[in-house]
Amino acid sequence: MRMDIGEVAKRSGVPASALRYYEQKGLIASNGRQGLRRTFDPGVLERLALIALGQTAGFTLHEIAAMFGPDGRPDIDRRSLLAKAREIDAMIHRLAALRRGLRHAAACPAPDHMACPTFRRLLKEAAANGRPARAPR
Repeated sequence: MRMDIGEVAKRSGVPASALRYYEQKGLIASNGRQGLRRTFDPGVLERLALIALGQTAGFTLHEIAAMFGPDGRPDIDRRSLLAKAREIDAMIHRLAALRRGLRHAAACPAPDHMACPTFRRLLKEAAANGRPARAPR
């Protein structure tokens, strides 16, 4: 069963313009045309789900394209998955520190935020490297 580009867009939630872009970049391949509309095999939906998962994890489209073997099947380097997991762990750590800082600032008894040593430390850290310092727990 072949699906036209509109059906793929509807079933995958990926706009037709993005499907055309993915095809241009070699991430997906149409199998012909029905009139002027591209058609795809149903397997494209699983491939689009893998692309979406990769994007959600923070991989670039170039990195995602490299995760497919010459036969089009996933051939994912496990080291790159572990490296991305470490990046996500670091991001979670930074976001948790930011959350603690925001909660502290919201409940801080200082007369204003600039009088709070913890808030000033967070500002200093953010200015230095874009990463919040560890806020009190």
